[in-house]
Amino acid sequence: MIILLIYIAIFVAAFFAVKLVTSHLTKATDFTSLKTVTFGDESTVSADRAASVISVIAIFLIWGAFTGSKWSPIHAPGPFVGEAVFTYTAEAPDGSRDDGTVTVNVFEVGADSAAPDVEPGDGFAKNDAAKVGAWRSTLIRVDKNDDFDKKAGAKVVAIDGQPIAPGETVEVESGVVTLTPKGTPNYKPYQGWQMEPVWLPPPEAVVGRVFEIFSNGYQNFTLAEHVGWSLFRVVAGFVAGALIGIPLGYAMGLSNWFRGWFDPIVEFMRPVPPLALIPLVIIWAGIGEAGKVILLFLAALWIMTIAARAGVSGVRISKIHAAYSLGASKWQILYHVIVPNSLPEIFTGARVAMGVCWGTVVAAELVAAEKGAGMMIMVASRFQLTDIVIMGIVLIGVIGYGIDILMRMAERWLIPWKGRG
Repeated sequence: MIILLIYIAIFVAAFFAVKLVTSHLTKATDFTSLKTVTFGDESTVSADRAASVISVIAIFLIWGAFTGSKWSPIHAPGPFVGEAVFTYTAEAPDGSRDDGTVTVNVFEVGADSAAPDVEPGDGFAKNDAAKVGAWRSTLIRVDKNDDFDKKAGAKVVAIDGQPIAPGETVEVESGVVTLTPKGTPNYKPYQGWQMEPVWLPPPEAVVGRVFEIFSNGYQNFTLAEHVGWSLFRVVAGFVAGALIGIPLGYAMGLSNWFRGWFDPIVEFMRPVPPLALIPLVIIWAGIGEAGKVILLFLAALWIMTIAARAGVSGVRISKIHAAYSLGASKWQILYHVIVPNSLPEIFTGARVAMGVCWGTVVAAELVAAEKGAGMMIMVASRFQLTDIVIMGIVLIGVIGYGIDILMRMAERWLIPWKGRG
């Protein structure tokens, strides 16, 4: 919740700051600025590059701040690290009480550390020492070296002078102490606002993993081989789905019989998520490469079919009438009118299908794959290698975004008439 509120605050502040600066530095003289009506006109809306840059920087700043990154100039309060001291009050069986001191060495996770040396002190409640990693907790058997232990009837009744009973918690200077139901103090240092690296590593750890795996590989394959095999599976499944889905969509858009015959099948399969088909694909095609490509083929098939059908249905009837009036045959109308006017819709479907395939390939590679981005993420998650998991997720997102950019460039190059009537 705190991270969300910070992100919203950065968004609001950046919005007003950019608007204030651009309103004084730029003078709009383009065609869009000359329109009398802009609100509600989608053609006047384009991505503000300043907002994009600030958004990415804000995400990395928040990520670095809440992970203690060396790359971030600001940091959220981190976990307590150092020497923690608190006292406990033990009550002997005869009702007498004595205080002992507990010294805990709180160290950074992954670092070598030892419990501090302390003198036992006088009285029946002896001083104790312990060690614990940041973000962790530790049970402290304070009665282990006392003159009276729990078996003899001794019990802890206060921490730092604050009364405590089994199941209760009191705050000390560097953390909290909870008395277990059996009467043993459990010390937990303050965690702060930063995330533990096992849950969310800092950005430099993720970047370091990229270079490490790129140089040394992971699970017997280089990073390029993992990503290359994922791309191969996605392209193979998408191409197969497009080669069958586009002609099928054209047939459904042009023929009553084809539409009636295939419409129940397409509309039935369209809402079925590709992940639900994994068990069936394994039964039919096994766990080899064929099964993975078939799953991606099914993910793309129905999207491309519906896109082609919608493209045919969206052709203006006035163009069809004009072509017939000029003496065009059905094949000429298909080639010169229907196909060019349906291509924008098909390209939109292709972008969606590629996104779905790229997202599905991760799940497809979870099934007995030896290489691939999804396999890399799955194996790393088993060993809690969160930096490799995040690295894989970032790579998948970057590559998917790159694929979408390439498809948009191809769309502008192949169908420049899109949006021009």
